[in-house]
Amino acid sequence: MTSYLIPLILIGGLTTAGVYLLLERSLTRMLLGLLLISNAVNLLLLSAGGPSGNPPVRGRSSVGQTTTADPLAQGLILTAIVITMGVAAFVLALTYRSYRLNTIEEVSNDPEDTRVSKLSGTESIEEDEDHLDPDHSRDTDLPDELDALPGFEGSR
Repeated sequence: MTSYLIPLILIGGLTTAGVYLLLERSLTRMLLGLLLISNAVNLLLLSAGGPSGNPPVRGRSSVGQTTTADPLAQGLILTAIVITMGVAAFVLALTYRSYRLNTIEEVSNDPEDTRVSKLSGTESIEEDEDHLDPDHSRDTDLPDELDALPGFEGSR
């Protein structure tokens, strides 16, 4: 009973700490929270994989083991580790870029989002209609002036 309870408490603690850090404004703390949650998921996969046993290789055996270990959980954990390292590298690159541009590391509120959130629902709809193209029937699959196809004019 206690052999199942200790890993579950550890998984719950890692997940709780990871969610708490993920909700912070600092990108470094967000990264640490993401890493803690991914480690909790890896431990969950390992504990869900069942008890240890013989290696899943024909002709190999471990001392005192009668069953074969499930290789699927180990393969999933290895895949999750690689994905986590890729996401961690991406978040570190975002953090570095944000720091280089703003010399701060915290995610701030966007002034435009703050302004829009203060408007009532009807005011924002009226303001959005002012910015629409007056010719609504011009929606075609042909590229516009801002598309990334230089020299292609198409037939308009």
